[in-house]
Amino acid sequence: MIGRLNHIAIAVPDLAAASAKYRNLLGAHVGQPQPLPEHGVTVVFIDTGNTKVELLEPLGDTSPIAAFLERNPSGGMHHICFEVPDIRAAAEVLKSGGARVLGDGSPRTGAHGKPVLFLHPKDFDGTLIELEEV
Repeated sequence: MIGRLNHIAIAVPDLAAASAKYRNLLGAHVGQPQPLPEHGVTVVFIDTGNTKVELLEPLGDTSPIAAFLERNPSGGMHHICFEVPDIRAAAEVLKSGGARVLGDGSPRTGAHGKPVLFLHPKDFDGTLIELEEV
């Protein structure tokens, strides 16, 4: 069902500082910050050629990333994102297999303008999984 790895997301306490490290120390191509109020984050994508790294900074105190950073003040890996050809079909297969889709179970528009869903980390060995339709 899953396709290629779309991105690995890292929560960071300071998006500008994290972006500068990737650009200046690793020589990475770093995109522009994108505020995503519907997800409570500002993101920056780093293109690695074969996938992306997504840096996430909280957008307000109610952001799920703010809660993550309270537990992990230095930041850390937040989720991994896989591509799927049909997100609604994937959700049905996962739910029928006992996996929990977070939120109301309906896809939302993600940072790439495509439908996304998140799967409960307790169902995937402690890892939050994002699915993105391609």
